[in-house]
Parts: sequence; structure tokens; C-alpha cells
Amino acid sequence: MDRLFGRLIAAQSRWVRPFGEFNHRWVHALFGPIPTIRDLLNGRWLGHPLHAVLTDAPIGILFLVIPFDLAGQAEAPATRAILGIGILTMLAAAAAGLADYSDTDGTARERATLHGTLMVGSLVLYVVSFLLRLGSSPASTAAIAFSVLGFLVIAAGAYVGGDVVYVLGNMVSRHAFRGAGTKWLALEPAETDADGNIPEGTLVKGRLGSNALVLVRQGETVLALHDQCAHASGPLSDGTLEGDCVVCPFHASRFRLTDGRVRRGPSVYDQPAYEVRRTEAGGWEARRRP
Repeated sequence: MDRLFGRLIAAQSRWVRPFGEFNHRWVHALFGPIPTIRDLLNGRWLGHPLHAVLTDAPIGILFLVIPFDLAGQAEAPATRAILGIGILTMLAAAAAGLADYSDTDGTARERATLHGTLMVGSLVLYVVSFLLRLGSSPASTAAIAFSVLGFLVIAAGAYVGGDVVYVLGNMVSRHAFRGAGTKWLALEPAETDADGNIPEGTLVKGRLGSNALVLVRQGETVLALHDQCAHASGPLSDGTLEGDCVVCPFHASRFRLTDGRVRRGPSVYDQPAYEVRRTEAGGWEARRRP
């Protein structure tokens, strides 16, 4: 079954790719000038993607319409209320999804485009079903059929949305499986000055065992974060400094250098921070902060 679904999804790439590129331009242009609203919808304040939290509500609420219809309550005020609330929660989930979509690239964007298209199609079906139930006459068979079809489409959209997260890792922390580690290891800066010091006030890439770090020296203090952005693996050492933060070159997530706290999305996850100290031999060593 999964192979069949995989082939069906892959077969949509012919129209999904150009449609996604078109949609991404206007969505990115919409959210780019309003980073505070984007952060709210991304879920930075929650420390968790907000879209994933909101999507459970419409699926659960709209499923209730089916047993109510089967029980002969299609025209009941309660059924209309459930359907109306479900539609509103779909709109809320869609707003959060669009904020995530504005900073989604590559194959994940293609799958997200298909996911969004299915969800919009489902929303239209539910709106039609809702409108058919508003009259004084009993709800028609068509209204019931539209709601059943809407749930089938929303289920298909949820399946594709699962691929975006679980298969392609969109909005997943790139550091989820990285151990804390308390052992001091030799730090190898990629750049040093004539005195063997890390250049001051500039981003420098460093190597700590198998990990790459981004380093900034401020006087005798060296601040260090993991170089791979938690959001989409952007190299922070290729980013820019803004005050006490480093800005990712991919999607402009901003992390505080002193402790790795995310200060602006689209990342909703903090960045691993490291302690750095001089060795007796004159070099450097570091370990991840607890």
C-alpha cells in the first residue's frame, strides 16, 4: 500500500513543482515583512511547530460529522455547529501551515504544496456541505456526501503532510538526536590571526570532533554554537552577526550567541551552545553546555 501511495504522490510532481514555486513566492512575500506574526504562527513562543498542534483539531472535529449524519442528525443544529467549528479550525491550521510553507524548500515544498492543495479542496467540500445544511428544509443527501468526501480528502492530505514531517524532516529539530556530552575536546578554529587567536567580532567556523561550530570571540571570551541551524541545516558560520545574535543565511532564523536561544524564526528550536576555554598549551577546547 505504501508503494502505491508513494507512486501516486510522486506522479503529481509535474504540476506540483511549478505550482509550489508560484505559491511560495507570494506566501514568502506575505510573511517576510511581518516576522512577529510569522513567529507567532510558526510556534516559536511555544517551542514547538504550531501547525502540528492545530491540525489535530479539525480532523477530530470534522470526523464527528459522519456519525451524526449516520444517526439521522444531518439537519440538527449540533451537526451544523460541529461542521462550522471544524471549518474555522481548518482555517487556523492553514494560517500556521502557510507560515511554515514560506520557509520550506526543495522536495519538502513539493509535498507541502500537494498537502495544502488537498486541504484546500477538503475545505471547499466542507463549506459546500455547510451551506447546503443552512436551509429550513432537511439536509440533502448531497450535503452528507460532500462531508464524507471532504473527510476522505482531508485524510489524504494528512497522509501527505505526515510525509513532509516524518520522511523529509520539515520543521524537525536537526539536533534532536545529538548527545549533550560533557567531555572537553580539542577545538580547531578554521581561522586564526598572527598571534594564534580567533579573530575578534567575526564569525569563524571551528571543528570539535565530529561537530562543526560557529565561533565569535569577544575579548577573552569565545562564544560558540553548533554550526548547523536547527531549522534547515543552514551553516551559521556563513551567516551574519546582528547585535548579540547570529542570523542563519538560509531563512534568517536568529540565535543568541550566549546561550543559543532562538530569538526569531522560522526555527522554533534553540541552538546547542558550547563552552570554550584556553588550554595550557595555548590552544582551545570546548564542550557542550548542559
